[in-house]
Amino acid sequence: MNYISTRGDRTQRLFCEILLEGLAPDGGLYLPTHYPQVDDATLTRWRGLSYAGLAFEILSLYITDIPPADLKALVDKTYTRATYGSDAIVPVRRLEDGLYLQALSNGPTLAFKDMAMQLLGNLFEYQLARRGEELNILGATSGDTGSAAEYAMRGKQGVRVFMLSPLGRMSPFQQAQMFSLQDANIHNIAVEGVFDDCQDIVKAVSNDLDFKRRHKIGTVNSINWARLLAQVVYYFAGYFQVTSGAPETGVAGLSPVGSAPPWGGPAAAPSNAERVSFAVPSGNFGNVCAGHVARSMGLPIDKLVVATNENDVLDEFFRTGRYRVRASAETFETSSPSMDISKASNFERFVFDLLGRDGARVAQLFGPALAQGGGFQLTPEEFSRIKAFGFVSGKSSHADRLATIRRTWNDHQDMIDTHTADGLKVGREQQQPGVPMIVLETALPAKFAATIEEALGRAPLRPAALEGIEALPKRFVVMPVDAQQVKAYVEQHCAP
Repeated sequence: MNYISTRGDRTQRLFCEILLEGLAPDGGLYLPTHYPQVDDATLTRWRGLSYAGLAFEILSLYITDIPPADLKALVDKTYTRATYGSDAIVPVRRLEDGLYLQALSNGPTLAFKDMAMQLLGNLFEYQLARRGEELNILGATSGDTGSAAEYAMRGKQGVRVFMLSPLGRMSPFQQAQMFSLQDANIHNIAVEGVFDDCQDIVKAVSNDLDFKRRHKIGTVNSINWARLLAQVVYYFAGYFQVTSGAPETGVAGLSPVGSAPPWGGPAAAPSNAERVSFAVPSGNFGNVCAGHVARSMGLPIDKLVVATNENDVLDEFFRTGRYRVRASAETFETSSPSMDISKASNFERFVFDLLGRDGARVAQLFGPALAQGGGFQLTPEEFSRIKAFGFVSGKSSHADRLATIRRTWNDHQDMIDTHTADGLKVGREQQQPGVPMIVLETALPAKFAATIEEALGRAPLRPAALEGIEALPKRFVVMPVDAQQVKAYVEQHCAP
């Protein structure tokens, strides 16, 4: 399997060539040259596998330059009961008829980012050892990516982490998870701006090819294809837990799965299997983009529901075809802070597929004007293609998430976090009769205690090992929104 850039560079690279990279040299994101197709027989065979076994099967389709025995060992080391608390790894629980929650938040940092980051840490260490090299990871976080990356990379040989976060914009628990780490290879940089400013700095550094190569800069943000690829697995795992494996008897209103749109979109294997929909709390578009990849492979997904908070750039796009980036001052600080994003970095991957993989058109849309805070409007013909990809959207407000948290607790004695509440609220709105809706639980409520207390009048439970984490000594530096200062800091703290 080879990989190309979304902005037109057709140079084909193998997985291990892009593993330690962020952006492609032309500023685009990497995607495989095609999506491997799975049919009903493959789905039947995969249904009985363990999570680690399923991950190996899916990853093997995309990673062809790591020996299978080595890849299997890495996957088996990553997805264990000891790390995630159950053999299912991502257990699904039923809320009510046709409505389910899939738990992605049972890893070390209580957020779905652990599902990919734990694998990424093992892949990085493996590849660096093969090359005899070291890596300086530069990342940006709105809350959960940072802690997941740091917990996955702490103590890894040959790896240092420089993580940017928006000063004062994360919950106290999220800050403590990151800033309390004392490992010498972990560096936290609190930026005097919003998440989009942090992300822009990471992209600016990645686009400085000389600096990037000289200091061996890599990324763990979801612009890294390996991270998104790992997330594809739990869509298959969720599907298998909710469906019986019996052929579909026919449900009215389902969008077609199994044929390529006439403009050359992703071809999905014909399937008579049951179908499900997924509702995904969305900020940077990486989580739901993994669902897009799974659907493009042939997993029988009917709808991919993009749920946003008050920062509704993505909802506006899927309703109107207009992608309007907000300035920092227009990016709201909300009670689902990991979604306080107005510039979704993974969105470019979907648009590349939507536009028939026209790299020149993608480069035009995501070029300098967008980087400077602009936006774009799809043509009516381009916008009409979205339906075939299964995407719908909606948004949720602070009042909505309080109501959803209360309803879920009162009706089911199930406590959910603020981001999952956004997904559940919008997922309910998009439910169709006869089609199970799986809402991705993206974090545990302990990470957002203030809002849980506002909604329920009680504090959320947290693992005993994390009691009092906010009181631990913190280690971080504060910087303005300035890529040059970040570069200087990285240069100063890189190994000689």
